[in-house]
Amino acid sequence: MFILVCYDVNTENAAGRRRLRKIAKKCESHGQRVQKSVFECLVEPEDYLLFENALLKIIDEKSDSLCIYELDEVSRRKTRRFGVDKVIDFEKPLVL
Repeated sequence: MFILVCYDVNTENAAGRRRLRKIAKKCESHGQRVQKSVFECLVEPEDYLLFENALLKIIDEKSDSLCIYELDEVSRRKTRRFGVDKVIDFEKPLVL
């Protein structure tokens, strides 16, 4: 399943900065960064809840926010990108 993960972490203290690094690292292990706090992730349906729970364990629900959007194939095809775009389409052939 293709998901979009967006988060906003309160970094006013050291604990918040640690949470920010942890959540970014967890997202990087499942997808690619498309903006500073936005990741596109391709997750197997059976792994999704584990990934979601891992993110929920990191954030502080009193000061941070986390949004996860599941995108179907139609929504993915309707995505438009403008400006600097360093996103890799993993479904196209990759030439090294």
